[in-house]
Amino acid sequence: MEQASFFKDRLLPIGTVVLALIVLWYVFVLVLNTPFERDTAARAGTTISFSELLPRTMAQERPVLPAPHQVLAELWDTTVNKAITSKRSLVYHAWVTLSATLMGFGMGAVLGILLAVAIVHNRAMDRSLMPWVIASQTIPILAIAPMIIVVLNAVGISGLMPKALISTYLSFFPVVVGMVKGLRSPEQIQLDLMHTYNASASQTFWKLRWPCSMPYLFTSLKVAIAISLVGAIVGELPTGAVAGLGARLLAGSYYGQTVQIWAALFMAAAVAALLVIIVGFAHSLVLKRMGARV
Repeated sequence: MEQASFFKDRLLPIGTVVLALIVLWYVFVLVLNTPFERDTAARAGTTISFSELLPRTMAQERPVLPAPHQVLAELWDTTVNKAITSKRSLVYHAWVTLSATLMGFGMGAVLGILLAVAIVHNRAMDRSLMPWVIASQTIPILAIAPMIIVVLNAVGISGLMPKALISTYLSFFPVVVGMVKGLRSPEQIQLDLMHTYNASASQTFWKLRWPCSMPYLFTSLKVAIAISLVGAIVGELPTGAVAGLGARLLAGSYYGQTVQIWAALFMAAAVAALLVIIVGFAHSLVLKRMGARV
């Protein structure tokens, strides 16, 4: 029964959507790559039939939209067929980006939790700081990333730290918002009960507010770690980096290698999905340790 339910409720719907997207993808490959093939045939003074057009649009060297099998072939070639220390390996580039992602995520999570605790326990911080936290996310990261890189390079800070700070800037916001909501989630009757126990502010925090905030914290961390990866990739673009998924995207755009660009995008999506799964696994362990049914 469980296997039937898994197939019906999860595998079948997801598989149907994925299959529909792949079919739609191939349709757009044909539509977008056809003009190039027709122009090539026209310059050669020949005509091209549909039976000739279809395979050519699926195998262009620099297509407008690469076909799924081209992206998969590029992923296989740059992950399995290349040594992980090679500059052409996506695993190597993913690790360069991942290192900045994890560093920025760690700093953003700690900063977000500290700000949330201050906001919840201090009315002045709540009224003055929270609006600035929200306003900070209205500035496009593409606008401030070059400024952060240039300023830090001017004071002698380069390499991993500038990219990590951009990830921190993006990741602290969901943690702040989620933890503020989580720390305020206990009901008034629960707070009154702690008051009848003559509990101190620290005891109320650790024994009531902090445990109640765990679901909110891990939900925020899932968003934060994914957006940290985006921040690390964006941080690589204005530096002209030679390593990292952002550098891979930049090199692909320079030379019109759309297959390389799409492969790097899929690799970034896979890394983000893996990071979110790891955070979800940690969430399950924490809830189980707290006695919840997972």
